[in-house]
Amino acid sequence: MSETPHLSGPFRIGDRVQLTGPKGRLHTITLREGGELHTHHGVLRHEALVGQPDGSVVVNSGGHEYLALRPLLRDFVMSMPRGAAIVYPKDAAQILAQADVFSGAVVVEAGVGSGALALWLLRAIGPSGRLVSFERREEFADVARANVETFLGTAPATWQLVVGDLVEELPGAVPPASVDRVVLDMLAPWECIDAVGDALTPGGVVLCYVATATQLSRVAEYIRGTGLFTEPEASETMVRGWHVEGLAVRPDHRMVAHTGFLITARRLAPGAVPPDVRKRALKKPSYADEDVEIWTPGAVGDREITDKNLRKRVREAQRAAEGVRGAGHGAPESTV
Repeated sequence: MSETPHLSGPFRIGDRVQLTGPKGRLHTITLREGGELHTHHGVLRHEALVGQPDGSVVVNSGGHEYLALRPLLRDFVMSMPRGAAIVYPKDAAQILAQADVFSGAVVVEAGVGSGALALWLLRAIGPSGRLVSFERREEFADVARANVETFLGTAPATWQLVVGDLVEELPGAVPPASVDRVVLDMLAPWECIDAVGDALTPGGVVLCYVATATQLSRVAEYIRGTGLFTEPEASETMVRGWHVEGLAVRPDHRMVAHTGFLITARRLAPGAVPPDVRKRALKKPSYADEDVEIWTPGAVGDREITDKNLRKRVREAQRAAEGVRGAGHGAPESTV
């Protein structure tokens, strides 16, 4: 039988292992009974890793050394098959913090994309929480489902993946005023705000992840216009690495700069009007309906994946998931 991958302790059958070999080349494998990693440097038997502690150095048949580590979640999401663009780890960390996702929370996510954010959310809500993810495209849902199963070893009981539009499907998936947190990662999140307002419990958080300033403006104005939420707060996260070697300490020449904006607001109690809103009338939005036409995927720089490429990503993700399921069945081939 295949086993669920372990996140710590000695390596066991079913675990994913990231091997750093000669010249820094990376190989990621799922440990199998009788499995082998074949490269032009030689053969490394999986059994040489089983029972070794995380962070060990092993030698293949050609005498080449490999550093063996379990891939961190950030490593996995940056290398997993993608149907849609992923939420980068730097943004995922801020989403968990700004939305205050806690163990046992009921969380709604849309759209699921390739499953990167779903993995972070599942880890944060723990075994007593619930995550309901919505995805309009079935192919993206297939990639996300396979990626989650690959990393966790199974589809967790705390996760429900719904293929469909959030506005149409959310009322049937969760009772009104029962959701603690909602995360919207989509082109036009303002289309879902009314449905989200019905689903959120008073004090609950809605967080929208958008790519452009025009999207940020539109969703902020819509949230204000509903009268259901606190004043929205917006931010972006930039991460700059540093080179540290002896006295040579300087910023890296390259950095992960803008990837998206985060905008958050909290659900008010029914009938509540914050004092600051009483002091001023809601301003008329500075956009018109025709402005929506310029917020198309192409206009905001959203690159559409081709159907052929998407089918390839689905196959890659499903093969990885099948590799985890079959890890304990004596399959001789290794996954690289």
